[in-house]
Amino acid sequence: MVEFIGMIGTQEVSEIHPASGPIVDRDTVRRFVSAHEEGGFDKVLVGHSSSTPDGLQVAAFAAAHSERLGFLVAHRPGFTEPTLAARQYATLDHFSGGGRVAMHVISGGSDTDQRRDGDWLDKDQRYARTDSYLQVVQKAWYSPEAFDFADEHYRVAGVQQEIRPLSPHIPIFFGGSSEAAFRVGGKHADVFALWGEPLAETAEQIARVHEAARAAGRTELPRISVSFRPILGATEEQAWARAHAIRDAIVAAKGGHGSFTGTRMRQAGAPANVGSQRLLAAAEKGELHDRCLWTATAAASGAAGNSTALVGTPETVAQALLDYVDIGVTTLLLRGYDPISDATDYGRELLPLVRAEVARRTPRPVVSA
Repeated sequence: MVEFIGMIGTQEVSEIHPASGPIVDRDTVRRFVSAHEEGGFDKVLVGHSSSTPDGLQVAAFAAAHSERLGFLVAHRPGFTEPTLAARQYATLDHFSGGGRVAMHVISGGSDTDQRRDGDWLDKDQRYARTDSYLQVVQKAWYSPEAFDFADEHYRVAGVQQEIRPLSPHIPIFFGGSSEAAFRVGGKHADVFALWGEPLAETAEQIARVHEAARAAGRTELPRISVSFRPILGATEEQAWARAHAIRDAIVAAKGGHGSFTGTRMRQAGAPANVGSQRLLAAAEKGELHDRCLWTATAAASGAAGNSTALVGTPETVAQALLDYVDIGVTTLLLRGYDPISDATDYGRELLPLVRAEVARRTPRPVVSA
């Protein structure tokens, strides 16, 4: 089984669409939800930055306007005490009906953005804090007895929370591409999230995540998510014409209008986070990789966020996604440069092809007479 995740926001903004209208547009959120729910997505990511609306409140509003869609809410450890975060996510799990909430842990790849919220730890210190943070969160969710916890980052005593997750388990997704990310994510993640690199490099990262998980004593290894920006067309020629128009629009906007936050979060200079550095390194090796992975959009935007595209007809892109499934990917995060209309197209034209092929490949259980 393959899980599909989209992305929603309170404005429709992307590298080729400048932000417009109110910062919180309730109708836009409802349109995002409808496109993804009707399109058959399993979850949507609610992003996080130091300037954007609070993700848990966005998810609560979106959940109230949906029936089954799940919400992967991005969360930076360090700004909310872990016991409070545990209560917040557990409460949302109850109000959404259970089984629709997941936490996406991002320890922070930009010192500049961290400092806007008053965090002056360096990257390795942030990951060490995340390790402690997740230990407390998970104990608060699942410990049957009151517990104490104390280390250099957190000190709590007698924690026994009344509000626990309604679902048996709130999944923890974990993002990052550094050694520290592999070490901490390998220890805690249910799903480890990567950006869309070529197949060989992705396979290498999967191996490193699993190696870190084994080193942490885990026998059940993290599942793997990979993120792409599919660009579809009725023909290959139409898909590539659209792809080049998108790239040209990003270049004309001098790096684009922002990934999901708009230009207000654009940062000067080379990216500090390893994930963006890896995408730019892939772009330097060539624009086209494997079946149809195109890195020109990442190069044009400075790899600000997940920015590599899969270009082609729905059939071509579906086969490319299946190539990643073949190397162990279980979750596919897809978002478009035209966010809402692309989500509709993915649901109509792309997701059914991938699901049908996965189902065809899956052995059916043998029923004894």
